[in-house]
Amino acid sequence: MRAILLAGGLSLVFTLLGTRVAIGMLVKRGYGQLIRDDGPTTHHVKRGTPTMGGLVIILSSVVAYFAAKLLTGTTPSASALLLIFLFVGLGTVGFLDDYIKVAKQRSLGLRSKAKMIGQTIVGVIFAVLALSPVLADDRGRTPASLSVSFIRDLPGWELPMVLAVLLILVIIGGASNGVNLTDGLDGLAAGAAMMVFGAYTLVNIWQNNQSCRIQSGPSCYEVRDPLDLAVIAAAITGACFGVLWWNASPAKIYMGDTGSLSLGGAVAGFAILTRTEFLLLLLGGLFVLETLSVMLQVGFFKVSKGKRIFRMAPLHHHFELAGWAEITVTIRFWIIAGLFVAAGLGVFYAEWVAGA
Repeated sequence: MRAILLAGGLSLVFTLLGTRVAIGMLVKRGYGQLIRDDGPTTHHVKRGTPTMGGLVIILSSVVAYFAAKLLTGTTPSASALLLIFLFVGLGTVGFLDDYIKVAKQRSLGLRSKAKMIGQTIVGVIFAVLALSPVLADDRGRTPASLSVSFIRDLPGWELPMVLAVLLILVIIGGASNGVNLTDGLDGLAAGAAMMVFGAYTLVNIWQNNQSCRIQSGPSCYEVRDPLDLAVIAAAITGACFGVLWWNASPAKIYMGDTGSLSLGGAVAGFAILTRTEFLLLLLGGLFVLETLSVMLQVGFFKVSKGKRIFRMAPLHHHFELAGWAEITVTIRFWIIAGLFVAAGLGVFYAEWVAGA
């Protein structure tokens, strides 16, 4: 428990102080955000705001995690190291995207195909390692499972290795792109992600306290390293909390794809490693809504030959164009994200109570 508090606190301090330094460095190098011409006109004043702030989130979280492990004299687990790999790996893909944007001064960075290839390579490596028996603990538990899961592995839903890897890739792609789509208003994605990671901190603590290693039974959890996952979850929660000081409206820095892809990857990683894959649809409900709004908009546009459901997608831009102030949209979407997280935690706890 001490490691969890240390990781969260250190990460918060690192991002509060480190983001200020990053802003100065990025401004000096001219690494400013480019704005879509087809977006809300109110966003044009944001052109030139420093981007790639996700680097601070990644560095602060990783350094805080290892510092907490060092200070408590504990060894990093396979599950936490895999999650860090996914977190940093997708952040690297996002960084390349951001760097191309600022270097070539265009609103589009990596081609969609190149970005997908990068996400797929990182996802496949993560999936294969997470399912590998080489990383199984003394009880034979691998970091990830071949079974489909909701709050725990569903009986009779075990998949062949190839299909399990494909499912993991779908979850990673969906979560990373979902957070990326949500990252369109000052503080929106960072605040929503902070709630999700905070929820996973609680989920992991509960899974550790009710682990089958401690006491077997119908309601125990077969998760490989729940307590260590709670440490990295707390570190990322603290990082998101700290960066909001600078990312809240009016933002002094943006996370960029560096931040949104890494955070989305970490969200997916927690769902996979905690055996809560379908529960993620509820915990990350805001990200699901934003993604669905884009899918519906594109699909309806093609079917109806040019008509639209929303004024603009993702969904937050629809409400902006409807006349809502940006800060109003952000706060109301935070409330929606919080309700989804509360519902997800409620379902998680209710399942345990029913099983007990």
